[in-house]
Amino acid sequence: MRRIIPIWSIILLLAIQSNGQSRNLPNPEGPKILKYYPNPATSFINFELQTSEEKGLNLYVINFLGKQVYEQKNIQQRTIIDLSQFTRGVYIFQLRDMNGKAIESGKFQVSK
Repeated sequence: MRRIIPIWSIILLLAIQSNGQSRNLPNPEGPKILKYYPNPATSFINFELQTSEEKGLNLYVINFLGKQVYEQKNIQQRTIIDLSQFTRGVYIFQLRDMNGKAIESGKFQVSK
């Protein structure tokens, strides 16, 4: 009898094995727009725009169940997210332009 492994366990395994590196969606080799630290995080995480030219960017954080748990419209040069209401686990962030197009994404871990 073959054993079937749930897809969420494979995704979680891949996320844990990665180093939480950000990637640009249009050009993975290009410069990063968003820097985030510390990773793993315990009580807060910083997101810093690496360019001052970008305006009207929105930041979204999604848990591994696919539920959006945070949204910040028109982010500033530096955005700090309080993680006190976040549970332990891996989260995905997306940086989107004003048209809703994802321009960068990555993942970070909350460890408490």
